[in-house]
Amino acid sequence: MSIKSNFSNSYQYNLEAGSKKFACPNCNKNSLVLYIDKETGNYLPEQYGRCDRESKCKYHLNPYLDGYAKNIREQAKKVTKVTFDSLQKQSFFRARPEPEPEPVFFDVNSFKQTLEPARYEKNTFIQNLFYNVPFPFEVDEVTNVVESYRLGTIANGYRAGANTFPFIDINQNVRAIQVKQFDKANNTIGTDFLHSIIEKHYTRNNEPFPKWLEAYKNQNKKVSCLFGEHLLSKYPSNPIALVEAPKTAVYGTLYFGSPENAENLLWLAVYNKSSFSFDKLKVLNGRTVYVFPDLSKDGNTFKEWETKAKDYETQLPKTKFIFSDLLEQLAPDQDKNEGHDIADYLIKQDWRLFRETTIQEQPRPIVKKNVVSLVQPITFIDRYVSENWDKQILAIENHILANPLTENPDGSILNPKKYILANLRTAKAQNGKRTFEPYLQRCLQYMSLV
Repeated sequence: MSIKSNFSNSYQYNLEAGSKKFACPNCNKNSLVLYIDKETGNYLPEQYGRCDRESKCKYHLNPYLDGYAKNIREQAKKVTKVTFDSLQKQSFFRARPEPEPEPVFFDVNSFKQTLEPARYEKNTFIQNLFYNVPFPFEVDEVTNVVESYRLGTIANGYRAGANTFPFIDINQNVRAIQVKQFDKANNTIGTDFLHSIIEKHYTRNNEPFPKWLEAYKNQNKKVSCLFGEHLLSKYPSNPIALVEAPKTAVYGTLYFGSPENAENLLWLAVYNKSSFSFDKLKVLNGRTVYVFPDLSKDGNTFKEWETKAKDYETQLPKTKFIFSDLLEQLAPDQDKNEGHDIADYLIKQDWRLFRETTIQEQPRPIVKKNVVSLVQPITFIDRYVSENWDKQILAIENHILANPLTENPDGSILNPKKYILANLRTAKAQNGKRTFEPYLQRCLQYMSLV
């Protein structure tokens, strides 16, 4: 064993870089990343690893926490007679921190192939946005999102029809390309990375790797920037909406509108729970950032990100992280245990209701017309994600108790009492169901007139 690696600032045992996964002993999914010994290149015993299904499984056995690394170190001491105390007195043994290696970027030509126009007809994710989601989007809306985030398509092979989400840094360099396969409901059924797919192609055909791929696959960090980061320079004054997954950022843009309007949110994604890191977020210095963590059991993700954000604010002048705890308060335990995110709630709603002009054309007495202002997204989301009308129903009932249902301000209601009570009964029976919201709105409209 190398004395330097054992006592240096870097750990000898790290989670393996790359996309290789193994069966998780806890959830039995092919989602376990194993620990590897940097000195030998060998895997540690198969129980040492972390499940990528962080919000759902949470399996993580760390060799430094259960005594494995300590036992190895003790064995080394018996052989070398070197202890940590004695090592500190030997300056020639002291390891200097190694500088962070320069990133290796993804091949530009391989990236451009994913953007070929003819491929989009085979892209399940994008076609679903046109035809299969509950409220299909207009062509211009989807086209704008595809072009802005440079979404692409896998044309052939075992991931044919999958969507590509490129992680492009602020200098327009492609750091990584995530590949996601979706079913007709746009639920994820397969995840990969494009460099891994290309690597498998060359291996299967017994061909040597291109030079760029050889260098690219050997670096530790591949997803080393935010999804959508390349848009920061184009939209320098927009408030930021930060989520976990690229798909959620895409849905956010489709629902809340393009950042061409300086008041609109610019939606970015970190990649996964562990990626809410200072190295990635420092590019947001000076911006206002609205953070929407995925749901998790006991709110662990929310708490972890909020704690980190407070620390980051001390290091990033004029940067403000604002968290919405709406989903944490309203979501049922099942949704939390399954790790739902804001996109799971948005997709159930008609996106047209989320546009300011539409809301203003359809006055709602209990909602201020400027509630859709995207510099106040938490208030806006509270209006449309909440599926509970208890407060409004209570207000209607209190109004009925305090006022006789006899006034007929514009002559349109022949029997106000019968009209209001009938609508109220339906609203209470179908509490929170969007289809039956007109019954609630009729009661509220009457209240606003009398």
